[in-house]
Formats: sequence, C-alpha cells, structure tokens
Amino acid sequence: GYRVSLQGNFFGRNHTYMTFQEYNPRKHIKLDPPLNVQSNTTASKCQIWWSVWNVPWYLVEILQYELQYKEYSMSWEVALNKTLPNSLPQIEIEATELRSGIAYVARVRCKVSENENSYHSQWSEWSQTTVFQRADIPQLSKKILNTKTMQFLFIPLSFGTLLYLFWNCKLSSRQNTEKLSFFFLKCCFLTLGQKASPALTFPRQLLSFSHSIVCTMGILR
Repeated sequence: GYRVSLQGNFFGRNHTYMTFQEYNPRKHIKLDPPLNVQSNTTASKCQIWWSVWNVPWYLVEILQYELQYKEYSMSWEVALNKTLPNSLPQIEIEATELRSGIAYVARVRCKVSENENSYHSQWSEWSQTTVFQRADIPQLSKKILNTKTMQFLFIPLSFGTLLYLFWNCKLSSRQNTEKLSFFFLKCCFLTLGQKASPALTFPRQLLSFSHSIVCTMGILR
C-alpha cells in the first residue's frame, strides 16, 4: 500500500495532513464508461452489445455490467435496470418486455465484480445511449378462396355421391325412382342453369346440393 499525505502553508507555517494512512490503488478503481453501444432487434428479442476501452487485460474478465433502459419519452428515474450475471459485453431483452411500436433507449456502465476480492471499484459513468424498437411480428396474409375452384371441386363430389347412392341402394318402387330423378334434375338445374354472379350463385348451389343429397338419402331409407 501507499501512504498519502497533503502539505500546505497556513498562516506562514507549513503543515502536513495525513489523508490515507495506507492507500491501496487496487481498492479505489474507477473505469472509463463502455463505448460503441449498439443494438439489433428481432421478433423475439433485442440484442445489445458494447466494448470497453482503456481497461487492463487482467480486469476485463472480472468486470460487471449494468444495463439501464427506458421508453424514449420517459425520464431515467423510471428506467429499468439489468445486472449481467457474467463479464460478457452483451445482453438480450425478451420481446415480451417491450411494448410494440414504442422506441426505447439504453445505456451501460461497468465496474469490477463485487465477487472479486483483489480489486474493488465504483461504477463508471454511463455510456452513450443506443435507440431500439421492438420488431413487430408480421401478420399472416389472409387467403382469399377462389369461388370457381370450389365449384369445380364440389360439383364432381356431389355427382359422385349421388351415383354412389344409386349404385348401393335398391329402389323399392317406381315412385321412389321418379322422386330420385326429380331431385337429381333439380340439383343439376340449380347448379348449371343459373347465370347469376359466381359469388352469389355458389352458396345457393351448395345449399341445393346438400338439400338434394339429404332428401335422396331419406327416400332410399
């Protein structure tokens, strides 16, 4: 250690004042603030990193960092603090901790870790700030169904269903046959005979086919 004293001339006489009986420079360290603070945001998190300058190599691995961030329009008195668990000059903030569409500003300071016994320091000054904003999750585009495509798919399936009913079921009387023919012709007429716009015709065709199939199954029973 060192002995630190101050000397001065007061009222024409020299005086010596003992400031520190035993001064150890390792216990009184104040580092320069981190610099080159940068940030990058994704849909899930925000990454912030920085570098240190004028720090001895034997102190770099035992440094402790503290991050402070806030909404851009708020004061630093209401800022949130995060103390890093290691000496890596980087940190990640989860997107759930940030509000969508709001700009944030962050700064960093450093000191020797409190778990280190050989050295002791106070916090450095705060670094320059970096501004970042949460990246919004892109919404899935709405898929527009093609009415004509649905018609081409629905009509063969409907005819196939009717043919299946004819093939597997035995008609008990000619009256049932006439009723089936009537429903079948009605189904075809409603599907192919109307000339309204596709957007309005297709729902009616769908209901007509469904009604015809249900009635046909009821007759066959």
